[in-house]
Amino acid sequence: MRIAMLSYRSKPHCGGQGVYLRHLSRELVALGHEVEIFSGQPYPELDPGVELTKVPSLDLYREPDPFRVPKLREFRDLIDVEEFATMCVAGFPEPKTFSRRISRILEERAGEFDIAHDNQVLGTGLLDIEGYGLPLITTLHHPISYDRRIDLSQTRNPWRKLTLRRWYGFLRMQGKVARRARKIMTPSETSKRDIARDFGVDLERMQVILLGVDDMFVPPDEAVRPRVEGRIMAMASADAPMKGIATLLEAFAKLRTERDIELILVTKPSPGGRTEKLIERLGIGPHVRFVHGISDPELVELMGSAQLACVPSLYEGFSLPTAELMACATPLVVSRAGAIPEVVGPDGECADLVTPGDVEELKQAIAVLLDDPERRARMGEAGRRRVQKLFSWRAVATKVAAAYEEVIADFASEGLDKLDHRASTLDHRASTEGK
Repeated sequence: MRIAMLSYRSKPHCGGQGVYLRHLSRELVALGHEVEIFSGQPYPELDPGVELTKVPSLDLYREPDPFRVPKLREFRDLIDVEEFATMCVAGFPEPKTFSRRISRILEERAGEFDIAHDNQVLGTGLLDIEGYGLPLITTLHHPISYDRRIDLSQTRNPWRKLTLRRWYGFLRMQGKVARRARKIMTPSETSKRDIARDFGVDLERMQVILLGVDDMFVPPDEAVRPRVEGRIMAMASADAPMKGIATLLEAFAKLRTERDIELILVTKPSPGGRTEKLIERLGIGPHVRFVHGISDPELVELMGSAQLACVPSLYEGFSLPTAELMACATPLVVSRAGAIPEVVGPDGECADLVTPGDVEELKQAIAVLLDDPERRARMGEAGRRRVQKLFSWRAVATKVAAAYEEVIADFASEGLDKLDHRASTLDHRASTEGK
């Protein structure tokens, strides 16, 4: 098959959508398919054999100057004007403006592909694609309505609440597009249920396909490089309330009064943001280290260096970092939130589950696990086995390819039905005129 994969931003370190794009595209190519990625900035990291077509935006949120004002010469068309204007009124324009750009491109190039695969763009421009004769399938990792609810619940400032509502204004559009999608793939039963509830999508048009873990995530050779005593780690967007980092920092601060421990956060915090302010208020700055911009091998080494890891999120549609840590045989304390229990399995086997947002319960679970090296070893081994059994990118690609074939056949059948209807109408008209 010839596959056009569409993603408005795709760099792996920007989140799970980029990781999904990279590994799925690689495995589809390995299965013999042709894959071309169409992406806005930040662009993806891709493997050999996967083609990239850049669909540049104004890149208004780039580092180190997010919310920048572009120079006049940077504006190419009215889509760029809409993108900047939406940012100026506190909205997030990228899903919509990317979808309009990709609609223009595929209007000219639709005949080069067998299917288009939307990686949670859900912009109104995508509704044009099937009109060009190209069937469309969508991956929806989780409804961003959950991010919106959590962000609003964590905000007391009325002006901030207003700007957050404006920022999440694209959700109405995404719900509309999701309801009209021919087929939606999603990574967990939790996401499937929540998409149906928040976006009103028919359950019958959704299919759960678990995500995979790359083979590079392996346990450390502890005889050569033992785990660091007292090291706890977490991977999350530090200033996104949904990731629960504030809960972890408060639990860590309490543990620091009793133990010699350190916390490594794999993220780049917002300068002067809520996480840095909380660390300062708790007085734990010397014991918390941020790590970002590291290579994949360095990340695997870091995961394997921790005595335990935490995933304190308030919601996750899947949580790839959880599965990756399990692949590294790193014992876990995780929130009983969203799809995380689906990823880790029965409580206590691969991870200890705690109530999301409960500082005392998280503190106690970490303390108990730190004091039990034998259980940590059993938990790590069980997590590794679970990943090897359930989470393979090759298996994901095989199931996704089968979903492609189903959508292509459905689209073709629908087209034949329309032709039959048109032929029947013409025959009826001819017989009527003959009389």
